[in-house]
Amino acid sequence: MPAARMLSACVIISTILCFAQPGQAQQETAQYDSALARRLNADQYGMKKYVMAFLKRGPNRSQDSVTAVKLQRAHLKNIERMANEGTLVLAGPFLDNGEIRGIYIFNVETVEEAQALTETDPAIKAGRLVMELHPWYGSAAVQEITAISRRLMKRVSAIKADYCEGD
Repeated sequence: MPAARMLSACVIISTILCFAQPGQAQQETAQYDSALARRLNADQYGMKKYVMAFLKRGPNRSQDSVTAVKLQRAHLKNIERMANEGTLVLAGPFLDNGEIRGIYIFNVETVEEAQALTETDPAIKAGRLVMELHPWYGSAAVQEITAISRRLMKRVSAIKADYCEGD
């Protein structure tokens, strides 16, 4: 195909894509809920600021197994406390036993606020974990994950035992 015809075809396809109504079926069925948007502090795109944390192996991992288990339980209790307060909206471990152990998404606007929250974690205080914090822009709906998750959990202790005990 000659270059001129190829360019013409690209221009026509690009024009069609630019003026098409993306997700029109979704737009017709979705209904904007201004009360929910206000409650979740959503902007016009349904998004808001959070702080994402990567939990990494810390420099002090030489605790004996009993101490390590106690620190892990205290770490999980701290996660539960922050979730109940609404300052932590998502948390979970990675399953590959790599350097990055898990993630948090804090429902705060600044890295400084998230830093203050991480300083309450016994595993961080002990140096077993360290946090790497980044401002993040995501769906305001992320705040609803905790409430939905509680409705899905049959056995909370199984999660703790299976994925978190030896961290």
